[in-house]
Amino acid sequence: PRFPAMASDSGDRHATLKRCLSVLRDASNDSEQFAALLLVTKAVRAGEVDAKTRRQIFDAIGFTFPTRLLISQQPPADCPPHTFRALGLTLLACFCTDPELAGHSQILNKIPTFNEVLLSPCDPDCTSMVDDVYQCLSAILATARGPRELVTKGTVSALCQAYLNGGHGSERALTLLVGLLAVAEAKCWLRDAPQLLAVLSKLSSDFLEAEDITKFELCEVLPHFIPLSPPLTENSQGSECLCRLYKGLAEVLGSKLSQSQRDPALKLAASLVQACGAEWIPAGSAGSKFLALLVNLACVEVRLTLEEPDPVEVEGKKEVVTACYVLMEMGIQECLREENPLLENVQKMQLVRVMEEAFGAVIFYLRQVKQEELQDPFVFASVRVLGAWMAEETSSLKQEICELLPFLVDYARKLFKEGSPAVSLPQAELVSTEGSALLQDALRFLLPGFCHLTAEDRPRDILIAEGAPALLCEYFLQQWEVLTSESTAPAPLTSTEMSLQTMCGIFLNLVVTAPDLVRRDKTFSSLMDVLLKSLPLLLPQKHHLVLAANVATLGLMMARILAGSGALQGTRCTEEFFGAAIRFLSQAHTAQAEPGSDGLAVAVSPAYASAWDDI
Repeated sequence: PRFPAMASDSGDRHATLKRCLSVLRDASNDSEQFAALLLVTKAVRAGEVDAKTRRQIFDAIGFTFPTRLLISQQPPADCPPHTFRALGLTLLACFCTDPELAGHSQILNKIPTFNEVLLSPCDPDCTSMVDDVYQCLSAILATARGPRELVTKGTVSALCQAYLNGGHGSERALTLLVGLLAVAEAKCWLRDAPQLLAVLSKLSSDFLEAEDITKFELCEVLPHFIPLSPPLTENSQGSECLCRLYKGLAEVLGSKLSQSQRDPALKLAASLVQACGAEWIPAGSAGSKFLALLVNLACVEVRLTLEEPDPVEVEGKKEVVTACYVLMEMGIQECLREENPLLENVQKMQLVRVMEEAFGAVIFYLRQVKQEELQDPFVFASVRVLGAWMAEETSSLKQEICELLPFLVDYARKLFKEGSPAVSLPQAELVSTEGSALLQDALRFLLPGFCHLTAEDRPRDILIAEGAPALLCEYFLQQWEVLTSESTAPAPLTSTEMSLQTMCGIFLNLVVTAPDLVRRDKTFSSLMDVLLKSLPLLLPQKHHLVLAANVATLGLMMARILAGSGALQGTRCTEEFFGAAIRFLSQAHTAQAEPGSDGLAVAVSPAYASAWDDI
């Protein structure tokens, strides 16, 4: 009599719930509590509980009772074996709708139980349990600690298996995997690469075989499952996935498509380029035609969006245009490639012309950018891709680039001075930004282009007038600090070291072509101080020989101009610099026996041999 059937009227239902909650708080035995719980969970499943009532349910029973239900092995008479567990999961799913409770340790420590439910055979009468588990996992994923807990407690593997099994709720498993990979890609692949690769294998097979709208839906999902590391080309299963994706994309992009169909396909292609470069595109006629098609389509999309920019239209197209930038960068690299090229010379010439038109549109867009838009990641992506073009193509669009130089210097200066963190669009950076905000370093991408431009009169004059030397000196100091804080162990060339080498080239151009500027601008006295101190530190580290060569050359050339300045008047730093320069030059060669004769010949020292071409 204390538990009447749940009434149909809303007011009566709330009254019954209140009575049930009172019994849950005050019940003297489990059977009373269980009876009340049945009505509460029925209301929860029917979606009849508001946030306030959910909290009241939690306050009435806490986590203890649901935990007991999950581990109980004795179901009520004439009830299925999973009755108690199902009730416990329903209550936890109810609690998880409160973000504060979803991140509670009592919820997080149930993750192994949730995984177990996903991996258990699902009878028709167990589907509500699976639904409740997915609701709990979705809520946990949205909390601060959730992604890390899900990865470490094995949920990635469980979700992969649930999706591959194709049982009840398997599409929700895929959705959760996408969410996890979006926030913890590296950790997921590090721990569960074989399982994720199995999911990618299924998705790529489905993508190749699909002949309906599913093909385009998969274009949206697949980029989440293409890792930047480990490379897919490292094992046969990954290579097979890439082969299927290539064939599927060739089929899609070779067809007549609407914009809503083409955009996801271009984004999928860009994600493959980010992960594998052009390695996923096979050599031969078909591969070269496909690569040329990709770059052509990307250039057309960029021109259509940016040549007559409608602010509303550009806003909606930023993500796909950024993907097109990635494809254009690949086009630049493939046009430069001489060893085993994918493209024939005729194709290269055609693509350069097409890309020139697209970069004209990028320049046109950047000239319209307002001050309040400078923090937009799309502006950064546009500057970055233009930097890639300027680094390699020195003759085309010269007039347009000269006119844009004041903006580029001002933009790079603002980002450098502010050091502002910003989240980049998916394809705006080739490196993963997981776990930290990306510092938008525009100068790094502009340096190679600036190096070319400072060798020419007009652009050099513009760069000097816009204060580029002072900005570059500050950037050199910052990058030098970054380099000296890094490990001293030999490592692959970092972007920091490459930037320092390129800046040495820029300053060398200015020293040779504008010596009067070097004499009068205090920027160069400050730079000289840094060079004097840098070379003695670099020289003992043989993996920095190329940078040491740059610093020695620039320092000696500047010293010739600044010989009368205070920076070079017999200080200890000056003596150490010239001593290091002499050691660097004198150790570069050695006398070796000349083959076939008794005489000696000068040869490059073994320590210098691997770096000698660059030196």
